[in-house]
Amino acid sequence: MVAMPARRNWRTKLTASQTIVITGGTSGIGLATAERLARSGARLLLIGYNQPHIDAAERRLRDRAPDADVTIHRVDLSSLAEIKELAAVLNRELARIDVLVNNAGAIFTHPALTPDGLERTFALNHMSYFVLTNLLRKLLVESAPSRIINVTSEVHRAATLDFSDLQTTNRFRSWKAYSRSKLCNVLFTSELSRRLQGTGVTANSVHPGVVTTRFGDDRGLFGFGFRVFKTLIGTSPPAAAARIVNLATSPNLAGRTGEYFLGFFSVPPSPAARDAALALRLWNESLRLSGLDSIF
Repeated sequence: MVAMPARRNWRTKLTASQTIVITGGTSGIGLATAERLARSGARLLLIGYNQPHIDAAERRLRDRAPDADVTIHRVDLSSLAEIKELAAVLNRELARIDVLVNNAGAIFTHPALTPDGLERTFALNHMSYFVLTNLLRKLLVESAPSRIINVTSEVHRAATLDFSDLQTTNRFRSWKAYSRSKLCNVLFTSELSRRLQGTGVTANSVHPGVVTTRFGDDRGLFGFGFRVFKTLIGTSPPAAAARIVNLATSPNLAGRTGEYFLGFFSVPPSPAARDAALALRLWNESLRLSGLDSIF
């Protein structure tokens, strides 16, 4: 049964004492989200990797929100070492984190391994969410009430997990790897929300829509087809950003956790995404792969 949408109150006034961290915040939906939040009064920490995107984001935000407090960190979020270094910097320099938006992601046409030996779709789209969130968890709890928002996709419904080939390294298919990573996002959110019960920190995932950004456009024949698909049914980056900002700021969502949002609507995710045993197994495997099992 589909729940009624939360009221679309994304214009909530934030204050300069509040801090929002957005990964993938220098292009696409992430930048559109940052632009909306930059006008709210909160301090923004954006994470990007592509230097031209970072430069363009700085110019855009300076032009459209000249009084905003925005810092951009250049980090390769497919690298466990760089994620851990980023987390150490944020934990050292920030007094609080009120909202963490895990948004960074990509589709890759060809398989490749990161220096950590992880398939790069899995590394960027899932492991970056998992590792950064866990390394910032203490600060998020100390900042409660705080919110974690994991940007995912409806394509998670087409995916299943196979722990004998969790990272889709055997017979790699870009869409299969991407949809699996999005299922991982929803499963991670579910287990995370369970572990955060009683802390004042909420965790929800959201599909903000098929967005008319350049995401996936440079992926050969797949990219061409994806461009056509987005043109036919896509929504604009500002419209998609409004859905993320609503989750980040709406007082109507205070205390709501472990939910999957399709735009503004809270709906049940796929049956696989609701499998608590699968979520726990993914959590434990992610701990092992990240090297965080010695910490948590």
